[in-house]
Amino acid sequence: MKTLHNSFKSDGVVISTVDYLVNLARANSLWYLLFSTACCGIELMQTGGPRADFERFGSAPRAVPRQADVMLVAGTITLKMASRVKTLYDQMADPKYVISMGSCANTGGLFQGGYSVLHGVDRVIPVDVYLPGCPPRPEALLSALIDLQKKIKKEKYFRKKIS
Repeated sequence: MKTLHNSFKSDGVVISTVDYLVNLARANSLWYLLFSTACCGIELMQTGGPRADFERFGSAPRAVPRQADVMLVAGTITLKMASRVKTLYDQMADPKYVISMGSCANTGGLFQGGYSVLHGVDRVIPVDVYLPGCPPRPEALLSALIDLQKKIKKEKYFRKKIS
C-alpha cells in the first residue's frame, strides 16, 4: 500500500499519515537550550535578534533543559565542563537533538592542543548537525536549524521498526 502525503481529493479532504503531521508540528516548534561557553554565544544571541529572527521558524529559547528539544552547543567545552553537558543532555525530554556550533565545539578549535579541552562535543553526546566556522554567522545557524527541521520531518516516529 502506497502512503500518500498531503494528497487532495476532489471534495477537499486531505489524506496524510500521523507521522507526517506529528513531525510537521515537531519540526516547526523547536525550543532550544541556551548553552554558550565562548565567543560563538555572541553569534547565537545575534541569531535571536531582529535581523536573523530565529523565532520566525518556530524556535524559541529555553533556559531549562526539561523544556528544550534542541541543545545548541556553542563554544569551547573543557573536560571539566563535559560532565555538565552530558547531565544537561540527559535532562532533556525525548526526542532531543543537538547542534554543535563552531570549530571549538566540533573539534576543539584553536584550543585543541590544550590539555583541558574536549576534542569535540560528540565524544560525550550525539550530535545531529555540525555547524563549522569560527565563529559561524547567524545565517549559517539558521541553515543548520533548517537542516535539522528537514531531518525531523523524515523521521518515522510512530512507525519504528521493531527488530
